[in-house]
Amino acid sequence: MIPQSFIQDLLNRIDIVDVVGNYVQLKKGGANLMGLCPFHSEKSPSFTVSPTKQFYHCFGCGAHGTAISFLMEYSGLGFIEAVKDLAQNAGMTVPENDDRLPPAQRAAYQAKSLALSDAMTQACDFYRNQLRSAPTAIAYLKGRGLTGEIAARFGLGYAPEGWDSLRAVFPDYEQSALAEAGLVIDKSDEEGHHRKRYDRFRERIMFPIRNTKGQVIGFGGRVMGEGEPKYLNSPETPLFQKGSELYGLFEARQAIRDAGYALVTEGYMDVVALAQLGFPQVVATLGTACTPTHVQKLLRQTDHVIFSFDGDKAGRRAARRALDASLPHASDNKTIKFLFLPTEHDPDSYIRERGSDAFEQQVREAMPLSQFLLNEVTADNNLSSSEDRARAQFDAKPLLQAMPPSALRLQIVRSLAQLTQTTPAEIESLFELSKPIARAKLAPPRSNRQPPVGLERQIMRLLVTHPVLAADLDQAAIAAFAHFAPDNAEMLQLLVTTSKALGPHANFAALAEQLRQTGSEFDAMIAEIAADTESEPESARLELAGAVRQTKMQKLTAELNELSASGLNVEGAGARMRELMLQQEQLRQEAQAEIARRV
Repeated sequence: MIPQSFIQDLLNRIDIVDVVGNYVQLKKGGANLMGLCPFHSEKSPSFTVSPTKQFYHCFGCGAHGTAISFLMEYSGLGFIEAVKDLAQNAGMTVPENDDRLPPAQRAAYQAKSLALSDAMTQACDFYRNQLRSAPTAIAYLKGRGLTGEIAARFGLGYAPEGWDSLRAVFPDYEQSALAEAGLVIDKSDEEGHHRKRYDRFRERIMFPIRNTKGQVIGFGGRVMGEGEPKYLNSPETPLFQKGSELYGLFEARQAIRDAGYALVTEGYMDVVALAQLGFPQVVATLGTACTPTHVQKLLRQTDHVIFSFDGDKAGRRAARRALDASLPHASDNKTIKFLFLPTEHDPDSYIRERGSDAFEQQVREAMPLSQFLLNEVTADNNLSSSEDRARAQFDAKPLLQAMPPSALRLQIVRSLAQLTQTTPAEIESLFELSKPIARAKLAPPRSNRQPPVGLERQIMRLLVTHPVLAADLDQAAIAAFAHFAPDNAEMLQLLVTTSKALGPHANFAALAEQLRQTGSEFDAMIAEIAADTESEPESARLELAGAVRQTKMQKLTAELNELSASGLNVEGAGARMRELMLQQEQLRQEAQAEIARRV
């Protein structure tokens, strides 16, 4: 768990203009900077970055957030990854569990990681240079319809023949980093003694695999003629885990946003060839089955993912594994589909034979996840007997159990119930589905509280904009707020507690980031403040003081009215009235003094 104090310090040290400016061309527009929004297609700029608030906001699609959330949305990084990336650029060390390691051990780990990364970068440059003087490899790529431009975009290279070609790049060919990065193989004798070292990749077209930051973390090598394996991939290393990485994602990020969907294929060449043919929004798994991590990574980039597989048995098996990986992330606001081409085609050959428009049509008509799931559980059962219907339900049970409770799951349950002559409630009960929907009333909304209005809204908005003002609120102000806005008292308490925890240097960006992590209900207000013009802290302080006085005055007046209505028969009522009237007079004097200071 990263301490909130570190997050605040990080956001204070970095400049969101520099962070966003690495990805978006920004131009001065008044107090803010403006550019084309990277999260939706637009021709005129509606994306603003505020240097004062350290916040971005798009008036077109509503996207907003801090430098951390920008990296998360744009690069598909997780929260911790985004924080680490920003911290590294700011020269800061993230205090996490590994911070407990002795400094020498932690330094050794960081040095090792840097050595592996440097080795991969140097090897990539070497392979790219080798391609320029390899006519056979160039002819092979041209034969596949690839241009020099697309080869350069994906950093394609060539591993020459010879057992130790990398020796030309690494004079210290025996260094441990080469083996740990998967660039070489150490051959040992029967007793386990190291006997010989040689290059892992030889006479292959090289496809560098990049992480979301563009760093080379592995390679895929393809033979140009006969030979096995057709594709040879880097082994698992500290830099590279196949189940977590997608080939081409770094190159495809912007194209995915522009197209509105990501297309997942089965191989490196599919990705490069489709980019050549006008479909740059394509990625591929790395010689392994699709995993839930792959799906999660894609859904950070887009709400619409399409898996494209060959129509043969192998393609169907791959699609089924992708279905299994997708179910934990299937939700009502995400669209996952499956595209099956004729058995004689892969995406590359299909487009070359039938054209881009025909392939686009195939994409539009891809099979929704719900239909594919039902097809999978009913394909081998004709449903004409009780046994067939029971078997279909048996096959469907683990799939539905893997899905989160949602309207989509309920729709699939209803379709399955109709096919197997049961009811949705019976299926939910038999399958022991978590948080059943069909056999129970829908859960109440998270909160029935009304959005804040009037004075309460004014106070909360001022505190979100300038969180340092929370220190000005006393218990009497909070009690007065709770008296007139009990539904929102919890929100105010969260806001005040969070703001005070950030300390005297709290700012809008740090508070917004912390509120986002708590899943609070301030998002609409934060978006509104991000879109609004800047306000002066001192003016906001005076405005807050006035709003608090009004709130306190209203509470005092309400209590006085209650005492008057009681007829002053309650013991001590007279003394309490005098106390309340004295407090009212103090508030009036404070207001008059404030007016005098302004004049």
